[in-house]
Amino acid sequence: MAFPGRLIWPLPALLAWGSAWGVFLLLQIAGLPSLAALTVACLLGVGFSVLGGTTMRRVMIGVGFPLSLAVSGIAQVPAWGWLLPLALLLLIYPLNAWRDAPVFPTPANALRDLAKNASLSDGALVLDAGCGLGDGLKALRLSYPAAQLHGLEWSWPLRAACALRCPWARVRQGDIWRADWSPYDMVYLFQRPESMDRAAGKARAQMRRGAWLVSLEFEVKSMAPKARLVAPDGRPVWLYQLP
Repeated sequence: MAFPGRLIWPLPALLAWGSAWGVFLLLQIAGLPSLAALTVACLLGVGFSVLGGTTMRRVMIGVGFPLSLAVSGIAQVPAWGWLLPLALLLLIYPLNAWRDAPVFPTPANALRDLAKNASLSDGALVLDAGCGLGDGLKALRLSYPAAQLHGLEWSWPLRAACALRCPWARVRQGDIWRADWSPYDMVYLFQRPESMDRAAGKARAQMRRGAWLVSLEFEVKSMAPKARLVAPDGRPVWLYQLP
């Protein structure tokens, strides 16, 4: 999917690999053991993997550095040490989450007009389903400062980082598709186009009458929108009210 402001491929990969190599060599010069330097450099490379727009590109970014290091033969690392990059990649973004949205942040002011079109009472429960690092929660807070904001994220490292960035929200680790949406007055999503029918079905089955389903960028074809807003970067924000 296109993401405004995202680096054009293959620049994210080159940036990740170059940075990982630079960190690895600096740590080697500083006298750090090869395995420890590999760990730090791989963690950096895996962090950069969120810049890949597709699953294959994220994998290429995440494993590019250790593969090039293995081919170069300059590092004395035990055989099991080469499993480290894969373990780190799965830790940050588990396998069953790759089918959902990549870790792209919600722009800060993307939801600035939300409250004008979808009013919520003070204390209303709002869920950011797939909250990542918390940018969606921050955008929701600008529109609904009196709401009770909740975040749900499958990756526990991202969940931990989100909780640190958004201490005013209740952030939990879990699967958005298995979670119960019925308590919430609004569920916000920034997913994939192919996820939206599933989200609509879940909303119809669980959310109460009058509740809101909000999607950044991607439309639910099977539901008539209550409103279509335009974020400052030009992307649409779709508002659906149940039933």
